Formats: sequence, C-alpha cells, structure tokens
Amino acid sequence: MSKIRITKQFSFETGHALYGYDGKCKNVHGHSYKLSVTVVGTPIIDRNNVKFGMVIDFSDLKSIVKEEIVDQFDHATVFNQTTPHLELANELKSRGHHVILVDYQPTSENMVIDFAQKIKSRLPISVQLFSLKLQETETSFAEWFASDNLE
Repeated sequence: MSKIRITKQFSFETGHALYGYDGKCKNVHGHSYKLSVTVVGTPIIDRNNVKFGMVIDFSDLKSIVKEEIVDQFDHATVFNQTTPHLELANELKSRGHHVILVDYQPTSENMVIDFAQKIKSRLPISVQLFSLKLQETETSFAEWFASDNLE
C-alpha cells in the first residue's frame, strides 16, 4: 500500500519579542502565523473502519493541532523565560494578558521545533509527522522536516 502525505493548514495571531536581538524584532510585536502540518501514513484498508481510506481523519489532525498549538498560542504573547522579559511577562499576566513563557528564543525556527515535538507526541502510532511550515509573514517562514531530524 502506498504511503500518502496529507496536509492541514492553520492560522493564529501571536506576539513575541526577541531579547538581545539587534533589529526591530527586539520590540514586542505580533504576526499572523500560518502553520501547515503534513503527516504521512498508509490509508486504512479495513472496510469496516469508519476511517476507511484515510491516513488520519482531517478532523482528528485538526483537534490535535488546535489543542496543542492554536488554542495555546492564538492571541498570546511569547517570551523567553530566561531573559529580563520575564518581568514584563509577569506584569502582563497580572493584568490578565495571555502570556506563554518558553525556554528558548521565540523565533519561528525555535517555535517550529517546539510545535513538532508537541504534535508528534499526540499522533497515532500509524501516522508520522512529515513536516511543518510556520509562516511568519507572506515572505518568511521556517520549515521542519522529519527526515532532517532523525535521531
């Protein structure tokens, strides 16, 4: 049976700041992120299975990504918890803002690595994460491929 890749796309709004950066992105700002999630697997061949012919139901993939990424990061501000931005984060939290503290510089590159780990941990054993594309602007994106990250 053939291996098939399927992709689901998501969008969410997230703010961040890059502490210590030497350009404009050192300031708190936001992006309309677009995330493309591609998984690979063999379509189900059991005719009695309600998911017959599917690698994974798009709605199941949507639930995983929505719970792990979109619902968490949408309209949140992300800061590196090991920088002085922690003070700003705590102030924003005390005023009711949704703030996420991470242990990395919140660049698209590091965010896509984080997202890959979160999504991989939730996929059924028969489905593998193939790639992620995190688009920060119309012309800038970071990609993660399983084939580049064999352990």
